[in-house]
Amino acid sequence: MEKLVIIGSGPAGYTAAIYAARAELKPLVIAGNQPGGLLTQTTEVENFPGFPEPLQGFELMERMRQQAERFGARVQHGLVSKVAFKAGGPHILTLDDGSTVEPMALIIATGSRPRELGLPEEAALRNRGISYCATCDGAFFRQVPVAVVGGGDSALEEALFLTHFASEVHVIHRRDALRASVIMQKRVLEHPKITLQWNSVIAAVSDPKAEKVTAVTLKDTQSGKTRELPCAAVFVAIGHLPNTEIFADALPLDNGRIVLPDEGQSSMTSIEGVFAAGDCVDARYRQSITAAGMGCRAAIDAERWLSLRLETKK
Repeated sequence: MEKLVIIGSGPAGYTAAIYAARAELKPLVIAGNQPGGLLTQTTEVENFPGFPEPLQGFELMERMRQQAERFGARVQHGLVSKVAFKAGGPHILTLDDGSTVEPMALIIATGSRPRELGLPEEAALRNRGISYCATCDGAFFRQVPVAVVGGGDSALEEALFLTHFASEVHVIHRRDALRASVIMQKRVLEHPKITLQWNSVIAAVSDPKAEKVTAVTLKDTQSGKTRELPCAAVFVAIGHLPNTEIFADALPLDNGRIVLPDEGQSSMTSIEGVFAAGDCVDARYRQSITAAGMGCRAAIDAERWLSLRLETKK
């Protein structure tokens, strides 16, 4: 039996592991299919305290992992496919290889995944021109026009990154104003390679039969008129969905996110001994630093809960 298991290895998961390991709980981190979480796909992190110069998201997460392991955390690759919670524990986690883990306390830090466009041709063109990660796929599209969908910081960061490869970058946004931070808007609006396609949504992507992207059909959100925009790739950056499906029958969810009944006071869920942190809980801020802070809180709450429980058993 494990004292504490942490599901997820993003900023929330690794921060929880650092704090729990320093408390000598020897936590087991189940890293998932993307160790380090979505931050590993970020090119330059400029707003994480303590780093005056930008650093790669992958490097930041590697440093967090090494820090957690230095204090005694153990990182295991794999996915949790099924959960069975028992108030006060032990809980039963079934992994994708069929093995099981039984922790007394559990921290859920499963993060989120990119939201898709929802177009019928999306599945056929995924990894054939439709991508959710410019860092991963941008270099495949050199000296050709590409499109980025979205209007937040993530979308503009993708657009700026793609200017290193593409001949031109079209940012497609459904409104007439961006949601991104002022500094990101300034960089994009002033970049000679980037063009904004305002009040537009993608109605279709060509060409599934050719097994590659050749153009997108844009629909004007005000007039309803359509037009074709030639491009070789579409990078989707329209938000994220929480990775909480396996908890749907075990915990209360609100729009897919885990509900904390005593939010602001504790990170414990409605199940005693089960805690949650990061983007799987947070629908408002969704920043690496806020996720890390929530991971810290969850580890402290879990350590205190375990201490009281072990004390009462003596």
